[in-house]
Amino acid sequence: MNKLVMSKERKKYLKHIKYKQFMIWITQIAILVIFLGIWEILANQKIIDSFIMSQPSRIADTLINLGSNDLMKHIGITVYETVIGFLLGTGLGIVMAIILWWSDFLSKVAEPYLVVLNSLPKVALRTSYYYMGRSRYASYYRNGNSNFSHCNHS
Repeated sequence: MNKLVMSKERKKYLKHIKYKQFMIWITQIAILVIFLGIWEILANQKIIDSFIMSQPSRIADTLINLGSNDLMKHIGITVYETVIGFLLGTGLGIVMAIILWWSDFLSKVAEPYLVVLNSLPKVALRTSYYYMGRSRYASYYRNGNSNFSHCNHS
């Protein structure tokens, strides 16, 4: 049995390091609590607009009630659409890359168009404004008008 022998100075040093880390942690927590407390008081006293800045108690209520309103269903749909979009985009990109690699003629014809498409913001390349992540029964604003008057549920 090799028992690690440590000097008193080393023990004192390690104890000082632990104490210092503990005090840093306590100070960080205290700053956070004070900040949240001041924020809550200012919002309750109407010194800051709680509609714009919210307030810690409202944020906590929202976090506690995240499970209501089918949050997990919506997260599942978002993850599903993201994975499908990624797989379709990757698959299409691989097929196009193989075709362009295989055909020197097509590669040279497509090069200026691909350079222009690559320089465009990716948001500008979406296919349709109407179908971007919206249900056909959803209410949204389009051209300044609400689609409540344009709904056809057939």
